[in-house]
Amino acid sequence: MAASKIADASVMRTGLSHVALSLTVFSTLGAGAVGSAYLFGDEGAGAPRIELALYTKQDGPPPLLKNRSPIEALDSHAAEETPSLGIEYDENGEPEGGEATITVTEIASNAGSGPKALARAPIAGFVERTGAGDLPKIASDGRTPAQAYARPFTSAGNAPRISLVVGGLGMTSKHTMAAITELPPEVTLSFVPYAPNLQDWINKARAAGHEVLLELPMEAYDYPNVDTGPLTLVTSAKAEENVRRLNVLLGKTTGYFGVTNYQGARFATDAAAAAPVMKVLKDRGLVFIHDGAAARSALPQAASQTGLDFTVADRIVDSELTADSIDRELLALEALAIQNGEAIGVGFAYPVTIEQFRLWAEGLKAKGYQLAPASSAANVVAR
Repeated sequence: MAASKIADASVMRTGLSHVALSLTVFSTLGAGAVGSAYLFGDEGAGAPRIELALYTKQDGPPPLLKNRSPIEALDSHAAEETPSLGIEYDENGEPEGGEATITVTEIASNAGSGPKALARAPIAGFVERTGAGDLPKIASDGRTPAQAYARPFTSAGNAPRISLVVGGLGMTSKHTMAAITELPPEVTLSFVPYAPNLQDWINKARAAGHEVLLELPMEAYDYPNVDTGPLTLVTSAKAEENVRRLNVLLGKTTGYFGVTNYQGARFATDAAAAAPVMKVLKDRGLVFIHDGAAARSALPQAASQTGLDFTVADRIVDSELTADSIDRELLALEALAIQNGEAIGVGFAYPVTIEQFRLWAEGLKAKGYQLAPASSAANVVAR
């Protein structure tokens, strides 16, 4: 019995000794790690940090694509330039409305690294002086304004092509300049016809290498509650009136290779109302690139009847205004380009859209794609 008690005590002492030794070792290692961090530190941990945030807390749903403010905010004679992107900003980028909270962050310019500027508009031989302004016309040798004003593009082998269109430009200097200077010149820019200094903006865009589209305001389902201005093309107007409005719109500026729609879900359902508009666009040598928002559109039929080159975009990439959602839509464009050889995505001049387009385009070539102007997807060969 005595021998057994001695053996048990020896085992207990041995176990306690091991526990004490383990605690000593771990304490030493922990103290050493803390001491190393204190003495040497993490070189990057204490360095200044810069965080870029385009969006802060958003309490409500994101603004709808191309859901602009009332037409008073689009008045080209307004004393102050106000945004018309569905969200109101003050000079510091803080919202005045309550639908969403957005922090507008200036993006550093990389202007000057792009290719040669496009020719200044108007180009001789492609303009007709009229009471409605300088309208595009087909040249005597048969060349069209679409060909004259499109950005030249040479396809690189069989690599899938992706085109991007950024719309709603010209209403705010901040966003318009970001699109012109930050996006690659292959990105097509689309301008609001009511924009102040419209020709100056188009001149700047073409000087940076961007081809340009002109937006045509068209009747929405809830027009005139959705006020797209006094020159809106509507189904209730006679053909002569819509043509008159169209000519005034086309005469507001020069240098665009084609047109695109601003709103227009209701107008797109009426082939009879659309046909006279399509014929004028065809006769003036332009093309039409639709944003694809109209679910049941008669516009392709009207375009086919008049011989107008008509192209529909594949995706609206920023209907949900988050960086992750836009990135997913851009990935979907990549898949469509692989499947069909080419794809067109359209977005609006939101800061997050411009920023995500810029970031995505930087790595596009490395992934085996080509960034192409939208005119190439519309089968326009620049000449």
